[in-house]
Amino acid sequence: MTTFVLVPGAGGVAWYWSRVEPLLREAGHEPIAVDLPGDDPAAGLPQYVQRTLDAIGGRRDVVMVGQSLGAFTAVAAAARTSVRALVLVNGMIPLPGETAGDWWGNTGSGEARVAAAQAHGYPAEFELSTYFLHDVDPEVAAEGEPYQRPESDAVFGSPCDIDAWPDVPTSVVAGADDRFFPVTFQQRVARERLGVEPTVLPGGHLIALSQPRALTGHLVGAL
Repeated sequence: MTTFVLVPGAGGVAWYWSRVEPLLREAGHEPIAVDLPGDDPAAGLPQYVQRTLDAIGGRRDVVMVGQSLGAFTAVAAAARTSVRALVLVNGMIPLPGETAGDWWGNTGSGEARVAAAQAHGYPAEFELSTYFLHDVDPEVAAEGEPYQRPESDAVFGSPCDIDAWPDVPTSVVAGADDRFFPVTFQQRVARERLGVEPTVLPGGHLIALSQPRALTGHLVGAL
């Protein structure tokens, strides 16, 4: 049995993985969705990493999965413990020492997002409904509303405190319909920073909510 440690993105809400967790259990694995202190103004990346390491405990057969901003936490945690594999899902792939706040400009993510909006005919101005919820079932989105919380600024000033990329097999999953990090942008960043080709799956930025079976199938199949 493999343990999948599931790190959420901005807000740090473990509920994000609620559609994937039961599917992993059905496949005979142990999911651990980490709840991060996203709304704590005193909590930066070191606190996120420690929360993740605490969730792992003494487990050894671990696959670390990081969603979006959660990639910063997943990578830094993977550098501090033994994991079988590292999977970044629509992830902000960090460089050693880079902050999440600098990542946006360093990668050109904003320009890529606006260019994709103009090319595909949806608003360039950021709105949750346009960029995060456009392919999520409205009932699922409504279920998640009570769990939502803002992301404090602290984590965006925390450097990814690694000397080099963790010596662990790393794969990247990109949502074909991700409007926040368009798939062509993710492909470029993954090639430039990791030298890997992302696996493209159906779904938008919140792929674990809109396409949980596709994502779970990929995670289990990658083993």
